[in-house]
Amino acid sequence: MLVVNSHAEFETYLGKEIGISQWHTIDQEQINKFADATLDHQWIHCDKERAATEGPFKATIAHGYLTLSLIPYLWKQIADIRNIKMEINYGIESFKFGQAVVVDSRVCLKAKLKSITNLRGITKVIIEAILEIEGEKKPAYTGDVMFLYHFN
Repeated sequence: MLVVNSHAEFETYLGKEIGISQWHTIDQEQINKFADATLDHQWIHCDKERAATEGPFKATIAHGYLTLSLIPYLWKQIADIRNIKMEINYGIESFKFGQAVVVDSRVCLKAKLKSITNLRGITKVIIEAILEIEGEKKPAYTGDVMFLYHFN
């Protein structure tokens, strides 16, 4: 795991792959809880029998936004940003979903530091994020996620 204590330390990783998270299994319980939280109970996510017979994947799939919501959790397995007062999820850009994540798939996040900027004492980083699916050639998504770090 990468440990970062300051803006200057973070800058040394510009353009480099920072790391890869541990594998995380997306099971039906997590999909159902996400559906409840977002009020998105579309059958392709929640109805195992219908998905098995009518769905293109022959199983339920995770919501695209569920996979995106895993970024902070998986990012913290890659980088331990220390000596901060606050961390803010600032935005996402240019995300493309390349492949559905079928229930019980294992995913991991691959991260690269794409840019780093000092905004009057606040560190803005853009992380190129790729969510890989175990055993699949195409990733679930690729895109850029932005964080703001207020270092002490």
